[in-house]
Amino acid sequence: MTLKKETEPSLLRLTILLFAGLICFGMAPILVRYATDTDPITLAALRCIFAVFILLPYWLRKRVSLPEMRSNGTKPILIAAAGIALGLHFSLWITSLDYTSVASASVLVTIHPVMLIVAERLIFKKNFRPLVWIGVLVAFGGSLLLGLADDTGSELFPNALTGNFLAFSAAVVFVVYFMIGRKIRQTTEWIDYVFNVYLFAAIFCVVLTIIWTGGIPLPGKMGILMGIALAAGPTIIGHGSMNYAVKYVSPTLLSTLILSEAVLAAVAAFFLFGEIPAALSIFAMILIMAGVSLSWSRRMVRKRDSS
Repeated sequence: MTLKKETEPSLLRLTILLFAGLICFGMAPILVRYATDTDPITLAALRCIFAVFILLPYWLRKRVSLPEMRSNGTKPILIAAAGIALGLHFSLWITSLDYTSVASASVLVTIHPVMLIVAERLIFKKNFRPLVWIGVLVAFGGSLLLGLADDTGSELFPNALTGNFLAFSAAVVFVVYFMIGRKIRQTTEWIDYVFNVYLFAAIFCVVLTIIWTGGIPLPGKMGILMGIALAAGPTIIGHGSMNYAVKYVSPTLLSTLILSEAVLAAVAAFFLFGEIPAALSIFAMILIMAGVSLSWSRRMVRKRDSS
Protein backbone atom coordinates (compact mmCIF):
# COMPACT_ATOMS: atom_id res chain seq x y z
CA MET A 1 0.00 0.00 0.00
CA THR A 2 1.27 3.47 -0.90
CA LEU A 3 0.97 6.06 1.83
CA LYS A 4 -1.10 9.05 0.78
CA LYS A 5 1.10 12.13 0.82
CA GLU A 6 0.10 14.53 3.58
CA THR A 7 -0.59 18.00 2.19
CA GLU A 8 1.89 20.54 3.49
CA PRO A 9 0.01 23.17 5.53
CA SER A 10 0.17 26.91 4.98
CA LEU A 11 2.15 29.14 7.33
CA LEU A 12 -1.11 30.61 8.66
CA ARG A 13 -2.51 27.18 9.46
CA LEU A 14 0.67 26.14 11.24
CA THR A 15 0.70 29.40 13.21
CA ILE A 16 -2.91 28.98 14.34
CA LEU A 17 -2.34 25.35 15.32
CA LEU A 18 0.81 26.15 17.27
CA PHE A 19 -0.83 29.11 19.05
CA ALA A 20 -3.79 26.94 20.12
CA GLY A 21 -1.38 24.21 21.17
CA LEU A 22 0.69 26.54 23.34
CA ILE A 23 -2.41 27.87 25.11
CA CYS A 24 -3.52 24.31 25.87
CA PHE A 25 -0.03 23.37 27.07
CA GLY A 26 -0.11 26.25 29.54
CA MET A 27 -3.38 25.03 31.03
CA ALA A 28 -2.09 21.49 31.69
CA PRO A 29 -0.59 22.11 35.18
CA ILE A 30 -3.68 24.09 36.19
CA LEU A 31 -5.94 21.15 35.28
CA VAL A 32 -3.67 18.77 37.20
CA ARG A 33 -3.90 21.00 40.28
CA TYR A 34 -7.70 20.54 40.35
CA ALA A 35 -7.49 16.71 40.27
CA THR A 36 -6.58 16.38 43.94
CA ASP A 37 -8.80 13.32 44.41
CA THR A 38 -6.80 11.13 42.02
CA ASP A 39 -3.33 9.59 42.18
CA PRO A 40 -1.00 11.35 39.70
CA ILE A 41 0.00 8.14 37.89
CA THR A 42 -3.68 7.24 37.55
CA LEU A 43 -4.36 10.72 36.18
CA ALA A 44 -1.62 10.22 33.58
CA ALA A 45 -3.30 6.94 32.55
CA LEU A 46 -6.72 8.64 32.31
CA ARG A 47 -5.22 11.40 30.18
CA CYS A 48 -3.92 8.87 27.64
CA ILE A 49 -6.99 6.62 27.72
CA PHE A 50 -9.42 9.47 27.06
CA ALA A 51 -7.17 10.76 24.28
CA VAL A 52 -7.41 7.36 22.58
CA PHE A 53 -11.20 7.29 22.86
CA ILE A 54 -11.57 10.85 21.57
CA LEU A 55 -9.43 10.09 18.51
CA LEU A 56 -10.86 6.62 17.87
CA PRO A 57 -13.79 7.63 15.55
CA TYR A 58 -11.53 9.76 13.37
CA TRP A 59 -8.79 7.11 13.28
CA LEU A 60 -11.25 4.36 12.27
CA ARG A 61 -12.18 6.32 9.14
CA LYS A 62 -8.62 7.05 8.04
CA ARG A 63 -6.56 4.35 9.74
CA VAL A 64 -3.51 2.62 8.38
CA SER A 65 -2.64 -0.64 10.12
CA LEU A 66 0.74 -1.23 11.72
CA PRO A 67 1.73 -3.80 9.02
CA GLU A 68 0.84 -1.22 6.34
CA MET A 69 2.85 1.43 8.16
CA ARG A 70 5.78 -0.99 8.28
CA SER A 71 5.57 -1.45 4.51
CA ASN A 72 5.82 2.33 4.10
CA GLY A 73 9.03 2.51 6.12
CA THR A 74 7.70 3.07 9.64
CA LYS A 75 8.91 0.72 12.36
CA PRO A 76 6.14 -0.20 14.82
CA ILE A 77 8.78 -0.70 17.50
CA LEU A 78 9.62 3.01 17.25
CA ILE A 79 5.95 3.94 17.67
CA ALA A 80 5.79 1.74 20.76
CA ALA A 81 8.99 3.35 22.09
CA ALA A 82 7.56 6.83 21.49
CA GLY A 83 4.35 5.86 23.31
CA ILE A 84 6.24 4.49 26.31
CA ALA A 85 8.39 7.62 26.44
CA LEU A 86 5.32 9.87 26.29
CA GLY A 87 3.55 7.86 29.00
CA LEU A 88 6.60 8.08 31.25
CA HIS A 89 6.89 11.81 30.54
CA PHE A 90 3.26 12.39 31.58
CA SER A 91 3.67 10.26 34.71
CA LEU A 92 6.84 11.99 35.89
CA TRP A 93 5.58 15.50 35.17
CA ILE A 94 2.12 15.09 36.72
CA THR A 95 3.70 13.53 39.81
CA SER A 96 6.14 16.46 40.07
CA LEU A 97 3.21 18.82 40.63
CA ASP A 98 2.45 16.99 43.89
CA TYR A 99 5.77 18.26 45.26
CA THR A 100 6.68 21.56 43.62
CA SER A 101 5.09 24.73 42.29
CA VAL A 102 3.45 25.08 38.89
CA ALA A 103 6.09 27.66 37.90
CA SER A 104 9.07 25.46 38.81
CA ALA A 105 7.62 22.30 37.23
CA SER A 106 6.64 24.16 34.06
CA VAL A 107 10.02 25.85 33.61
CA LEU A 108 12.02 22.68 34.28
CA VAL A 109 9.92 20.47 32.00
CA THR A 110 10.41 22.95 29.14
CA ILE A 111 14.22 22.90 29.35
CA HIS A 112 14.38 20.17 26.71
CA PRO A 113 15.59 22.49 23.89
CA VAL A 114 19.06 22.58 25.44
CA MET A 115 18.88 18.83 26.03
CA LEU A 116 18.18 18.39 22.31
CA ILE A 117 21.39 20.26 21.55
CA VAL A 118 23.39 18.00 23.88
CA ALA A 119 21.75 14.92 22.33
CA GLU A 120 22.51 16.09 18.79
CA ARG A 121 26.13 16.69 19.77
CA LEU A 122 26.58 13.31 21.46
CA ILE A 123 24.54 11.20 19.02
CA PHE A 124 24.88 12.99 15.67
CA LYS A 125 28.24 14.70 16.34
CA LYS A 126 26.88 18.10 15.31
CA ASN A 127 28.96 21.19 16.02
CA PHE A 128 27.54 24.38 17.49
CA ARG A 129 28.89 27.87 18.02
CA PRO A 130 30.26 28.84 21.45
CA LEU A 131 27.21 31.06 22.12
CA VAL A 132 25.00 27.98 21.94
CA TRP A 133 27.06 26.19 24.58
CA ILE A 134 26.96 29.29 26.76
CA GLY A 135 23.18 29.06 26.54
CA VAL A 136 23.30 25.38 27.51
CA LEU A 137 25.46 26.12 30.55
CA VAL A 138 23.28 29.06 31.62
CA ALA A 139 20.12 26.97 31.34
CA PHE A 140 21.55 24.05 33.29
CA GLY A 141 23.00 26.42 35.86
CA GLY A 142 19.59 28.01 36.25
CA SER A 143 18.08 24.55 36.74
CA LEU A 144 20.51 23.74 39.54
CA LEU A 145 19.88 27.12 41.15
CA LEU A 146 16.13 26.60 40.92
CA GLY A 147 16.46 23.27 42.68
CA LEU A 148 18.48 24.82 45.49
CA ALA A 149 16.22 27.87 45.74
CA ASP A 150 13.09 25.75 46.06
CA ASP A 151 14.72 23.45 48.64
CA THR A 152 14.83 26.11 51.35
CA GLY A 153 12.06 24.93 53.61
CA SER A 154 9.03 26.31 51.80
CA GLU A 155 5.89 25.73 53.86
CA LEU A 156 3.78 25.27 50.74
CA PHE A 157 6.20 22.84 49.01
CA PRO A 158 8.50 21.25 51.61
CA ASN A 159 9.61 18.55 49.12
CA ALA A 160 10.14 20.88 46.17
CA LEU A 161 13.54 19.38 45.32
CA THR A 162 11.89 16.00 44.68
CA GLY A 163 9.30 17.65 42.44
CA ASN A 164 11.96 19.59 40.55
CA PHE A 165 13.94 16.41 39.95
CA LEU A 166 10.83 14.67 38.60
CA ALA A 167 10.06 17.61 36.29
CA PHE A 168 13.65 17.66 35.05
CA SER A 169 13.49 13.90 34.43
CA ALA A 170 10.25 14.42 32.50
CA ALA A 171 12.11 16.85 30.23
CA VAL A 172 14.84 14.27 29.58
CA VAL A 173 12.25 11.67 28.59
CA PHE A 174 10.47 14.23 26.40
CA VAL A 175 13.67 14.65 24.36
CA VAL A 176 13.64 10.92 23.61
CA TYR A 177 9.97 11.07 22.64
CA PHE A 178 10.48 14.15 20.45
CA MET A 179 13.48 12.73 18.57
CA ILE A 180 11.68 9.46 17.85
CA GLY A 181 8.59 11.37 16.75
CA ARG A 182 10.60 13.50 14.33
CA LYS A 183 11.81 10.34 12.58
CA ILE A 184 8.44 8.58 12.48
CA ARG A 185 6.50 11.59 11.20
CA GLN A 186 8.52 11.67 7.98
CA THR A 187 6.72 8.51 6.79
CA THR A 188 3.51 8.54 8.83
CA GLU A 189 0.34 10.63 8.71
CA TRP A 190 -0.60 12.59 11.81
CA ILE A 191 -3.65 10.55 12.89
CA ASP A 192 -1.87 7.20 12.52
CA TYR A 193 1.08 8.48 14.52
CA VAL A 194 -0.73 10.18 17.41
CA PHE A 195 -3.41 7.50 17.83
CA ASN A 196 -0.91 4.66 18.07
CA VAL A 197 1.47 6.66 20.27
CA TYR A 198 -1.34 7.56 22.68
CA LEU A 199 -2.50 3.94 22.65
CA PHE A 200 0.93 2.65 23.66
CA ALA A 201 1.23 5.48 26.20
CA ALA A 202 -2.13 4.48 27.70
CA ILE A 203 -1.11 0.83 27.97
CA PHE A 204 2.17 1.80 29.62
CA CYS A 205 0.48 4.15 32.09
CA VAL A 206 -2.12 1.54 33.06
CA VAL A 207 0.64 -1.02 33.74
CA LEU A 208 2.62 1.58 35.68
CA THR A 209 -0.48 2.49 37.71
CA ILE A 210 -1.06 -1.15 38.67
CA ILE A 211 2.59 -1.56 39.68
CA TRP A 212 2.70 1.78 41.55
CA THR A 213 -0.57 1.39 43.47
CA GLY A 214 -0.71 -2.39 43.72
CA GLY A 215 -4.09 -2.54 41.96
CA ILE A 216 -6.48 -0.55 39.83
CA PRO A 217 -7.47 2.53 41.87
CA LEU A 218 -10.81 4.20 41.26
CA PRO A 219 -10.34 7.83 40.20
CA GLY A 220 -12.33 10.61 41.81
CA LYS A 221 -14.91 12.71 40.01
CA MET A 222 -12.52 15.61 39.50
CA GLY A 223 -9.85 13.20 38.32
CA ILE A 224 -12.15 11.91 35.59
CA LEU A 225 -13.20 15.41 34.53
CA MET A 226 -9.64 16.69 34.51
CA GLY A 227 -8.50 13.54 32.70
CA ILE A 228 -10.96 14.32 29.91
CA ALA A 229 -9.88 17.97 29.86
CA LEU A 230 -6.19 17.00 29.76
CA ALA A 231 -6.88 14.58 26.91
CA ALA A 232 -8.88 17.03 24.81
CA GLY A 233 -6.76 20.13 25.46
CA PRO A 234 -3.05 19.66 26.29
CA THR A 235 -2.82 16.16 24.78
CA ILE A 236 -4.77 16.25 21.50
CA ILE A 237 -4.61 19.98 20.74
CA GLY A 238 -1.31 20.69 22.54
CA HIS A 239 0.83 17.64 21.78
CA GLY A 240 -1.22 16.98 18.64
CA SER A 241 -0.33 20.34 17.12
CA MET A 242 3.34 19.76 17.89
CA ASN A 243 3.26 16.26 16.40
CA TYR A 244 1.62 17.68 13.30
CA ALA A 245 4.08 20.55 12.95
CA VAL A 246 7.24 18.54 13.67
CA LYS A 247 7.12 17.18 10.11
CA TYR A 248 7.50 20.70 8.75
CA VAL A 249 9.21 22.70 11.52
CA SER A 250 12.52 22.18 13.31
CA PRO A 251 12.02 20.19 16.56
CA THR A 252 14.33 22.60 18.38
CA LEU A 253 12.27 25.57 17.23
CA LEU A 254 9.09 23.82 18.40
CA SER A 255 10.55 22.91 21.77
CA THR A 256 11.70 26.51 22.20
CA LEU A 257 8.21 27.82 21.49
CA ILE A 258 6.89 25.51 24.20
CA LEU A 259 8.91 27.57 26.69
CA SER A 260 6.07 30.12 26.64
CA GLU A 261 3.96 27.45 28.38
CA ALA A 262 5.90 28.08 31.58
CA VAL A 263 5.06 31.79 31.58
CA LEU A 264 1.36 31.20 30.97
CA ALA A 265 1.18 28.44 33.61
CA ALA A 266 3.03 30.51 36.23
CA VAL A 267 0.75 33.51 35.72
CA ALA A 268 -2.38 31.34 35.91
CA ALA A 269 -1.12 29.60 39.07
CA PHE A 270 -0.49 32.98 40.70
CA PHE A 271 -4.07 34.16 40.14
CA LEU A 272 -5.82 30.82 40.77
CA PHE A 273 -3.77 29.30 43.60
CA GLY A 274 -1.74 32.19 44.97
CA GLU A 275 1.55 30.46 44.16
CA ILE A 276 4.27 33.10 44.38
CA PRO A 277 7.81 31.82 43.70
CA ALA A 278 10.62 33.13 45.90
CA ALA A 279 12.83 35.87 44.45
CA LEU A 280 15.77 33.47 43.99
CA SER A 281 13.49 30.99 42.22
CA ILE A 282 12.27 33.70 39.84
CA PHE A 283 15.89 34.65 39.11
CA ALA A 284 16.69 31.00 38.38
CA MET A 285 13.71 30.75 36.02
CA ILE A 286 14.90 33.84 34.16
CA LEU A 287 18.34 32.23 33.80
CA ILE A 288 16.79 29.08 32.35
CA MET A 289 14.74 31.02 29.81
CA ALA A 290 17.75 33.16 28.86
CA GLY A 291 19.83 30.03 28.38
CA VAL A 292 17.25 28.40 26.15
CA SER A 293 16.95 31.62 24.12
CA LEU A 294 20.72 31.71 23.59
CA SER A 295 20.72 28.08 22.52
CA TRP A 296 18.15 28.93 19.84
CA SER A 297 20.62 31.35 18.23
CA ARG A 298 22.00 28.47 16.18
CA ARG A 299 18.77 28.39 14.17
CA MET A 300 18.90 32.10 13.47
CA VAL A 301 22.55 31.79 12.39
CA ARG A 302 21.68 29.02 9.97
CA LYS A 303 18.89 31.08 8.46
CA ARG A 304 21.19 34.06 7.86
CA ASP A 305 23.94 31.83 6.43
CA SER A 306 21.54 30.15 4.02
CA SER A 307 19.99 33.36 2.68
